[in-house]
Amino acid sequence: MKDFLPIIRSSTLFSGISAEELTAMLSCLDTKTESFLKDAFLLRAGDTAESIGLVLSGNVLIVQEDIWGNRNILSKAGPGQTFAAAYACAPGSVLNVSVLAETPVTAMFLNVKRVLNVCPSACAHHSRIIRNLLGELAEKNLRFGEKLTHMGQRTTRAKLMSYFSAEAQRLGTYEFDIPFSRQQLADYLAVERSGLSQELGKMRDEGLLSFRKSHFVLKR
Repeated sequence: MKDFLPIIRSSTLFSGISAEELTAMLSCLDTKTESFLKDAFLLRAGDTAESIGLVLSGNVLIVQEDIWGNRNILSKAGPGQTFAAAYACAPGSVLNVSVLAETPVTAMFLNVKRVLNVCPSACAHHSRIIRNLLGELAEKNLRFGEKLTHMGQRTTRAKLMSYFSAEAQRLGTYEFDIPFSRQQLADYLAVERSGLSQELGKMRDEGLLSFRKSHFVLKR
């Protein structure tokens, strides 16, 4: 666990917590660490979540799949980011998404009851974690709203422009890396990969943007 303390401290969930306080709090929160191979499921649709997941290394995808195997990527989480927090905070709720290891992953799981209820020893910064958690849930909700806006566009080009515009505004720059491969971006925007690649090529030829793999430069 010591190797991951810098990652844990850098996370939004533990923002404002000192190194000394963090070590004591991890014990108080009944944390468990687990490693997963690439393509393994950390959680499956139909499971119930009693813990908040925090990625320590690697990346996970939060996906929805129908009975025919069609995949919709809802989001991606990397080191220092959480997953399944909303489900864990809603007792008894059943996941309608799965959490899949995009790469080999190490994740920490925090007992949600310990997170939401101040312990008898009344950790000085326990309330800060609760505030941090609320902030992170709000941020995820806003990002999901953005995704619905992208998907609500009528054409593949409009979906791409909506997504790139939102990323540029969020990051404050017209040059950025996106966290998705081509197939993942297609799954995220709910379009066919071939159509997405074709549209990106047209937008590049028209001088709207340039790109190399996952690095994009928007042009006005």
